[in-house]
Amino acid sequence: MTRTQVRTLADFAVACRDTPLPAEVVDDVAHRILDVIGNCLAGRAESADAPTAPDNAVLRVLTGWGGTPEATVIGSGERLPAPAAALANGTFAHLLDFDDTHLPSILHPSANVVPAALAAAEAADATTRDLLAATAAGIEVTNRLGMASYLPELGNSGFFEKGLHATSICGTLGAATAAGLLHGLDASALASALGIAASMGAGLLEANRTGGSVKRIHCGWAAHGGVTAAALADAGITGPETVLEGRFGFFHAYLDGAYDADAMLGGLGERWELLRTVYKPYPSNHFTHPGIDCALALRAAGLSATDVAHAELGVAAPVLRTIAEPRTLKIRPESGYHAKFSGPCTVARALLGGGGLGLHLADFTDAQAADPALHALAARIDVVADERATRLFPGAFAAVLRATTHDGRVLEHRVDSSRGGPGNPLSRADVLDKFRLNAERALSADDTARLVDAVAGMAAGHRDFGDVLKLTCPAPRPQFRDNPT
Repeated sequence: MTRTQVRTLADFAVACRDTPLPAEVVDDVAHRILDVIGNCLAGRAESADAPTAPDNAVLRVLTGWGGTPEATVIGSGERLPAPAAALANGTFAHLLDFDDTHLPSILHPSANVVPAALAAAEAADATTRDLLAATAAGIEVTNRLGMASYLPELGNSGFFEKGLHATSICGTLGAATAAGLLHGLDASALASALGIAASMGAGLLEANRTGGSVKRIHCGWAAHGGVTAAALADAGITGPETVLEGRFGFFHAYLDGAYDADAMLGGLGERWELLRTVYKPYPSNHFTHPGIDCALALRAAGLSATDVAHAELGVAAPVLRTIAEPRTLKIRPESGYHAKFSGPCTVARALLGGGGLGLHLADFTDAQAADPALHALAARIDVVADERATRLFPGAFAAVLRATTHDGRVLEHRVDSSRGGPGNPLSRADVLDKFRLNAERALSADDTARLVDAVAGMAAGHRDFGDVLKLTCPAPRPQFRDNPT
């Protein structure tokens, strides 16, 4: 009997746990864990004084639920049941829209899988080697499911075309893969975990366009669903063997049966899509990155924001719905978070001046989003479809920016792959710089350096992941009374 698709994925995942992984895969996974931790720490620091922020709201709900303390909440040391810790940390990981991206599937794998793997590993008292293997398998499964949705004739991900968030839909199955391996499931039970998780994954992208904070919990819910699915499979719940290709399965339900099975399964275990997952240099929607690159290049060439009479940003046609529409909200975003999904605002912010790696977290505060100078410049920037960028999408994110100055000059810059993207990757030094910028919002420079060393030691096999989690939790500052006795 021909193996079903879910069983093929499960067999691959179990092999990741039971046989040594390539050294480059282990090293890559360790740095993905580091990136996720940095994003979590920065996100928590960003909203430390905002009780209604999504991360704080999620934590209030979770602590109200209670339960057996099994896994660490990154940045606090608080412990929650494993599914709850996965929900909290997955929310933190996606909070700033700074998480890594796989192309052409257009999804963020690590923000789902790493929180699920860490929570399951703690609950199961797993080894660091098993954590790394489970994380690698979970990210690869997530990416492969996303790849199946890309059809060249469509020129896009089928999920994205339908307004579905592939990150949280595919990521739930990837999270279940990681958690199931850490539960010690065999291939049959792991296939059931994926079959269960397929009924749990969900996510709509409308919040990218018109607002709302729900998207920021998508990765948390995917991680929660994955950990829960693995626990249910371990307890004996089963999933359908044809959950992916069946008439009422994953691909028919989500994509009307239009998917590429070979992209999902071809070269599985030999060609690692994990290694093609790119890091973000800017904390904004990835579709805005090539426009930011163009704006930064023109600014470096001498263009001042006050020089701009009008500008036109050309991008891939499918992304207009996300970063250009509705225009009224894109030129006057309701918050710093919503400015991250605006082509006009991100270009304007880059021209007005950014920090960090070009633009960083300080460029996307609510105060920055309310800046009249930002609104005035954004209103002079039109976003249109560009044929070349459309042709390259979604294999790479490309753009062209043409700025007309008040004295009649026309300046233009084009990028065919945004910084950090395919063919233009961030260096390892860049990734570490990004981590330090993020982590030092919550930790001292010394503690941040210890975290970097601990993750490197984890990849080398002589540090435990528990050491890493402890280092994410700053020691409480001593409290001094005005008149000590």
